[in-house]
Amino acid sequence: MRKKEKEIRDNVEIESILNRAEVCRLGLSDNNTPYIVPLNFGYKDNCIYFHSFPEGKKIDILKKNNKVCFEIDIDCKLVKSENPCDWGMKYRSVIVFGKASFVQDVQEKKQALDTIMSHYSDNTYEYPENVINALAVVKVRIESITGKKLGYE
Repeated sequence: MRKKEKEIRDNVEIESILNRAEVCRLGLSDNNTPYIVPLNFGYKDNCIYFHSFPEGKKIDILKKNNKVCFEIDIDCKLVKSENPCDWGMKYRSVIVFGKASFVQDVQEKKQALDTIMSHYSDNTYEYPENVINALAVVKVRIESITGKKLGYE
């Protein structure tokens, strides 16, 4: 990281960002063409989970290239100034690199869906078998992660 004063080195703080964020942005590459899509997600045991309809652009790309990147940010606030060159943002963010795999096992799919739902709710849920079978569930094992913040101690 070029500006070391912005780097988050504390794993607890990085995990706090992952746990507090509502949206992640998934970055994919299709024949050297970037593609980014915002997603709901769940984080557990050094993995990020998301689900999808089993057809579509992101699924097609993942089948060809499972290397992914996520951007996750929280606490974004615009910082204004009289001088337009001094405008900026306060934020906390995380960048994740990893490899995606499709979850096939029904029980593992249920656990992944529980991880996603527990990110947004304290409730427990049942998933009809036909719904589970119709979903693509993707697991991304985190290979590297960096955190960055500006405007927060």
